[in-house]
Amino acid sequence: MDEEAKPRVLLIEDDDQLGPLTVQLLGGEFNVTLATDGQQGLHLGLTGDWDVLVIDRGLPLLDGASLIAALRRKQVSTPVLILTALGAVQDKIDGLDAGANDYMVKPFDADELAARLRALTRTYDSPRTMLSLGSWDFDPSGRIMSSAYGARVVLSPRESGLLEILARNPGRVFSRPELLTAVFEGTDGPSVVDTYVHYLRKKVGKSVIVTIHGAGYRIGEPE
Repeated sequence: MDEEAKPRVLLIEDDDQLGPLTVQLLGGEFNVTLATDGQQGLHLGLTGDWDVLVIDRGLPLLDGASLIAALRRKQVSTPVLILTALGAVQDKIDGLDAGANDYMVKPFDADELAARLRALTRTYDSPRTMLSLGSWDFDPSGRIMSSAYGARVVLSPRESGLLEILARNPGRVFSRPELLTAVFEGTDGPSVVDTYVHYLRKKVGKSVIVTIHGAGYRIGEPE
């Protein structure tokens, strides 16, 4: 396949053996560029035109989760797959909440990695379903909020899940236990709902979610 026609992958991996090996394993199908520390990865992630990013968690200079969060704050919406030896459930939650789209644990199967990258770079002809929230458009499938004034905000999976259930039921007030069950399955306390409401308000504006005292939350109309 012509190199120009291959999906462009930025691999950020500091292991001096695994990094080049992964480039070699993926090279038949993807055009892979290797960065070996978090700062170099951040620079390339911000300045390059990539189809997908593959990021290790334990990077020098800037760890993987902080790198992803920095990219998302700069409105970089390129799909991200975390490839790491950290396989605990909380590690996966932290990585996905930082803004990753997928999470894979080392040691990995090269064919499975390639399949996941194909899934992240795949495009479809069917239009996305957009939800209107005041002057914002919300794309739940892409986890992106776009304002009429040009702002673009990338949400974490939990932020997007919380916003979607509220946005699809305008006018309905959801209690914390209802939202906890619908969006935060397996989380112990309802305070996590308040935490993610705070995150959404910080990213999009205080009026995106309305507090109904003694009852719960409903969707608002952010400006």
